[in-house]
Amino acid sequence: MNPSPPFAGVWPAITTPFDGSGHVDHEALAEHADRLLEAGVHGLVALGSLGEGGTLSLPEKRAVVKTLVGRRIAVAAAVSAVATDQAVAFARTASDLGVCGLMVLPPYAYTGTEAEMESHMSEIFSATPLPCMLYNNPIAYGTDFLPESVRRLAQAHPNLVAVKESSGDVRRITALRALTEERLLLSVGVDDLVVEGIAAGARGWIAGLANAFPEESVALYRLALAGSRAECERLYRWFLPLLRLDTGPRFVQCIKLAQERTGLGSERVRPPRRPLSGAEREGVLAVIEKALATRLP
Repeated sequence: MNPSPPFAGVWPAITTPFDGSGHVDHEALAEHADRLLEAGVHGLVALGSLGEGGTLSLPEKRAVVKTLVGRRIAVAAAVSAVATDQAVAFARTASDLGVCGLMVLPPYAYTGTEAEMESHMSEIFSATPLPCMLYNNPIAYGTDFLPESVRRLAQAHPNLVAVKESSGDVRRITALRALTEERLLLSVGVDDLVVEGIAAGARGWIAGLANAFPEESVALYRLALAGSRAECERLYRWFLPLLRLDTGPRFVQCIKLAQERTGLGSERVRPPRRPLSGAEREGVLAVIEKALATRLP
């Protein structure tokens, strides 16, 4: 199931479940992927920030991809590493394992110059024939791929087909559409901007809360795309407090807690992360419980 163009639709950044010993729970991972498919999502992105990819060893990353690939859903892999050669090596590994595409991140331990970051991306794109999505998240990674930089990369690399735009500035979507002559598929990367992003021309959503509320996520995407304003606004108003859980520094813990409360996962995370506690946990639980109590039919 690989939609055209690549990365169109709702693609949850799938979380990585852990068992009580801290190991990847592959049975739970497979079940969760199947559950998301049943809800109507269009594909999955594995090993991203929400998937705690930075805490996984290379053998664990390979194993996660193997568990997901070959099921009845399209799977893309996130590529992130400290060094460019490491990122290139994993891009090739993921390609060999059968993913349908790659979501490429900047190096997460170094904020370089524009030329350095473009070179990093270029080497990865050149290492694979797979369709690639550039992940721009200056808030989290300190590197900001401005529209002109994206244009240069798109001109040089035909397999750069999409951008996950997480700057929080919806104007980036219209700027990217204009500069790249709409060659690139643009995806919203922050949950609480999805309706605005689609209105501006985005056609993909790399979704976080879809892990806990997949049906509502698919419905919201479809309503926003169809321009069904009244229905979309009603669902968005209910969903927004949950979607905002995707935007804070402990978004992984928040979304996994939501998964546990909806029966779609466990709140276990891998250190240095710890499950939410105290007043912060109570506040997040209040948001989740209110949403569950007022869930739309």
